[in-house]
Amino acid sequence: MTLQHDPVFQSRFLRALRREPVDATPVWLMRQAGRYLPEYRATRAAAGSFLKMAKTPELACEVTLQPLRRFPLDAAILFSDILTVPDAMGLGLYFVEGEGPKFERPLRQVADIEKLAVPDMGSALRYVMDAVTLIRRELDPKVPLIGFSGSPWTLACYMVEGGGSKEWGKVKALALNEPAAMHKLLHVITDAVIAYLAAQHAAGAQVLQVFDTWGGTLSPAMYQEFSLPYLTRITRELKRADAPLILFGKGNAAHLEALAASGAEGVGVDWTVTMHDAARRTQGKVALQGNLDPAMLYGSPAALRAQVRTVLDSYRDGNGGSREGHVFNLGHGMSPDMHPDHVAALVDEVHTYSAR
Repeated sequence: MTLQHDPVFQSRFLRALRREPVDATPVWLMRQAGRYLPEYRATRAAAGSFLKMAKTPELACEVTLQPLRRFPLDAAILFSDILTVPDAMGLGLYFVEGEGPKFERPLRQVADIEKLAVPDMGSALRYVMDAVTLIRRELDPKVPLIGFSGSPWTLACYMVEGGGSKEWGKVKALALNEPAAMHKLLHVITDAVIAYLAAQHAAGAQVLQVFDTWGGTLSPAMYQEFSLPYLTRITRELKRADAPLILFGKGNAAHLEALAASGAEGVGVDWTVTMHDAARRTQGKVALQGNLDPAMLYGSPAALRAQVRTVLDSYRDGNGGSREGHVFNLGHGMSPDMHPDHVAALVDEVHTYSAR
């Protein structure tokens, strides 16, 4: 089958990422497979742990498909975690209820960094690739599947801190006091991310996204040194053929021009900048993804629909009246206490209001 006749290639989502005309703006949501869905909670309870779900391909497939059964979303995203890569590098990932991810062996010495190596994708991370293959087989052939990874800086944050943090003091201290060691760490993580995304693409993912969740915590100078160059390396060295790459960063509004020049096909935008400004500043170089504040899902369906229209109108206004090149999404992920009926209203409003 040629690309032109592949139903996924002609999907709204991929057409939007190529900045081609679409019949309606495509929409998917970060954390669309998650705890706000009762079916997810049931699967999680039966599995016994988050890691059991993520590391069992059949369970990862089930959870990935759950939101697609409820809502006419324009893409599925692999159910996994950004910390699978450092776990495969030997840091020992585990989860504490109410506290989130932790590592048994965080990187606290330069010598720890010296020991790191790119994990073997066919063994240490095979469960991820098996999940991608299974999801692609079970998913509607017209619906694209998104594979993903954390960014080098974001993964380094968790690997050095040993878990989440408010200040990220340990990792920033490493960057300031031992910049050569920090760059060595980011280099090996970048090599691993490139290999990881390439393996997901080979297994069946048609779109790839990098989550630079904590890049926005860096000062502009530190972002230019410790995040952006490694994102750019990924865009330039990742062999992805026809699979578009989206760079998403929470708090990345200050860096939109640089991200648009990185070589990625799409840039995800959080809610701290209007789509009008994001479109104006990126000048049609990339597709833009975003950017409804997730908290809008706590509003009534009527109020939520109005906010959806505001985002859609803002993109058109900043893009010279054109709707091409926009993927609707949240500016970050959904929370567990959000109501599925509000998600249904959001998806319906995106498709209905933007329909040609």
